Amino acid sequence: MQKISLFLLLIVLSPLTFYCQQPTKPNVAEIYSQIQKLNVLGTVLYIAAHPDDENTRLISYFANEKKYHTGYLSLTRGDGGQNLIGPELRELLGTIRTQELLEARKIDGGEQFFSRANDFGYSKNPDETLIIWDKEQVLSDIIWQIREFQPDVIINRFDHRTPGTTHGHHTASAMLSFESFEKAGNPEIFPDQLKFVGTWQPKRLFFNTSWWFYGSKEKFDAADKTNMFSIQNGTYFPLLGKSNQEIAALSRSRHQSQGFGSTGARGEETEYLEFIKGEKTDDKADIFKGIDTSWNRVAGGAAIGVLLGEVQKDFDFKNPSASIPNLIKAYQMIQALNENHWKPIKSEEIKKIIAACAGLYLESVTAVQEATAGSKIKVKIEATNRSNTEMQLESIDFLTNKLTVKQNNSLKNNIPFTLESEIEIGDLAYTQPYWLSEKGTTGMYRVNEQRNIGKPDIIRELKAVFNIVINGVTIPFERNIVYKYNDDVKGEIFRPFDIVPEVSVAILNKVTIFNTKKSKPVEVRVKAGRDNANGTIQLELPDGWKAVPEKSSFSLALKGAEQNFTFEVTPPGNENEAVVKAIATVGGKRFDKEQINITYDHIPRQQVLKPAEARLIRTDIRTGTERIAYVMGVGDEIPKSLAQMGYAVTIIKPDDITKENLMRFDVVITGIRAYNVVQALSLKQDVLFDFVKEGKTMIVQYNTTDDLVTSKIAPFPIKLSRDRVTEENAEVRFLKPEASVLNRPNKISARDFEGWKQEQGLYYPNEWDSAFTPVISSNDKGETAKNGALLVAHYGKGHYIYTGLSFFRELPEGVAGAYRLMANLISIKN
Repeated sequence: MQKISLFLLLIVLSPLTFYCQQPTKPNVAEIYSQIQKLNVLGTVLYIAAHPDDENTRLISYFANEKKYHTGYLSLTRGDGGQNLIGPELRELLGTIRTQELLEARKIDGGEQFFSRANDFGYSKNPDETLIIWDKEQVLSDIIWQIREFQPDVIINRFDHRTPGTTHGHHTASAMLSFESFEKAGNPEIFPDQLKFVGTWQPKRLFFNTSWWFYGSKEKFDAADKTNMFSIQNGTYFPLLGKSNQEIAALSRSRHQSQGFGSTGARGEETEYLEFIKGEKTDDKADIFKGIDTSWNRVAGGAAIGVLLGEVQKDFDFKNPSASIPNLIKAYQMIQALNENHWKPIKSEEIKKIIAACAGLYLESVTAVQEATAGSKIKVKIEATNRSNTEMQLESIDFLTNKLTVKQNNSLKNNIPFTLESEIEIGDLAYTQPYWLSEKGTTGMYRVNEQRNIGKPDIIRELKAVFNIVINGVTIPFERNIVYKYNDDVKGEIFRPFDIVPEVSVAILNKVTIFNTKKSKPVEVRVKAGRDNANGTIQLELPDGWKAVPEKSSFSLALKGAEQNFTFEVTPPGNENEAVVKAIATVGGKRFDKEQINITYDHIPRQQVLKPAEARLIRTDIRTGTERIAYVMGVGDEIPKSLAQMGYAVTIIKPDDITKENLMRFDVVITGIRAYNVVQALSLKQDVLFDFVKEGKTMIVQYNTTDDLVTSKIAPFPIKLSRDRVTEENAEVRFLKPEASVLNRPNKISARDFEGWKQEQGLYYPNEWDSAFTPVISSNDKGETAKNGALLVAHYGKGHYIYTGLSFFRELPEGVAGAYRLMANLISIKN
């Protein structure tokens, strides 16, 4: 795992977030901080369940003030959450949140790790969590990370002793960490891991407690703190001009998809850590008391520590390159160690410092964003030494194809060396989040290679290694081959380089509804990953379904070219659900992957390859001819689903919500969390309620309890809560069987709630005016009935409907019952 240093802040924290992908160019203050860190050998691991669970104040404090090797193990990648910046959900959201965590760690100085656990959605107790996750696999992953990272101290975000008081994933993360603490040191536990790592026994385990876990600050102030350590983490870093809390807030603000923008604070602040198990100490201000964090802990390391102490003491802020001779000596001494943990960590750290002291800029870039395996690309190499230190570029090794380009060129002060080389991409796998390469289960990703477990990012194999001789010592500097171009507005842009299929295919509508036996068009897009991609495209359908034509030919002359094809698909006569696959054949080779590119400015571009599939649903869904105005909230795919049902849907901007504009619509639907994020709605409620009063329908989907833009989200009083039904198969009871929304135009039965995904609903109201009629009731096992999932009220001549049902998940997943119920809400009559 490559060490990420804190002090990249001046680049990473630029307000132009697309700079986050540029090569780092540390300044002299950052170099000095890295040298300080080089002489500290202590490790702390923070463990929790999700992205955004981590305490960035503590991570920043340990990484930057104490200079410890600091990691965050998030058991999941956050796939089950909601997305405030776009429509991506499930594994695509997990991909975004993975990158947001990596960007956060670049700011606060930590390293990032994950287990194979899949965030399957909200869980109310750890027992359910550990059944769905596969407890043994997740336990194995935590123990693997402890053995590989070798933390002296482990800190849990959550309390292992309080099941049922918070998210089941939260408590489960602490319970598994507690169990792993001693098992990691037992060679009889998961012995297969010992082929790659040794056992490891951490010294201490803590729980990062706070007033929140006690219910109030008053209760926490009164609590017995004799077993708690207190840490003053309000450090001010004068070299950066930032407090520890300001750094932590910038880190936390990387979680944009979750809406966790944070304001930095200044001044003294106390964090509390409750001692759970391990070696006790009476010093309640130092959790590392008695733990050697110097080079003395490594056999043969004492002299290295002495030398690095001299480097730090003699560091010349006006001439950092003056430190290079002693740094080279220290590098040689580290290479001579007979040790396999700290040696690779400190080798990477010191190489970065040497390069930074010399102003050594190394770059391997290509002018193309993507290419296919086996093809050739041109790579431009730059090596620039911006110091008086003599050095020589001995050779460049291109990994994966074992190509070595001999050079033996002297790198003179501030004279760039450049060369362009054509390399052949070997037989590499497609670029893809490795945890998505194989189909997993509801609760677990499948990763077969033990050494990949825990790695946070896409594994990129295409690299260039610059072998540079400095003071007679050859040092290899590794760089990923990346794509670089110039944007007329943003300037120099770096993006990852991707290996892509020769052709990718996509079915444009992920769900197609067949109300009758009549055929419907299914559109498929073929995209070329290389020049001259010629072949055929067809649909693979189960028995009973037919497509015309059976196949079509395509000819794409240029890489990146696309061509759309339409197949008329006829369903069977009876109710039926099917998965259709798009298959392209080129030169006898089958291609069945859809290329999805996730592009946001605050994270690197990500390529995800998913099976090119869609759902076909032959069912009796009766719909009306209502015209729908849809007000987007945080982003969802429901307008596409409504269009599939045959409705005319217009996405309307809040500023366009006027009496005159609404006259052409029959129904207004607000998207998920609209009343949390669309401030303009606070000024439009009277217009919307008048729309209902005149005989129209308004459907409001779920909002969270926090930060509502208006308290008057309905024409009658209603109070939102955190009530939810997480068991998607929970029994549904009809409180008002005769209600229009259960009978017209579709007769709704319990069967319509079968096959729901992840959850039935969330953030249900728990108090409402008598004008509302609750329609359905359900609950998770062992809980009281939740009756606020679907509330209907007459208002004037029309209807106002509030629903926390998870239509935003069910409709894109092709759940037929959710479509039928939505049609009834749209067509509600008195």
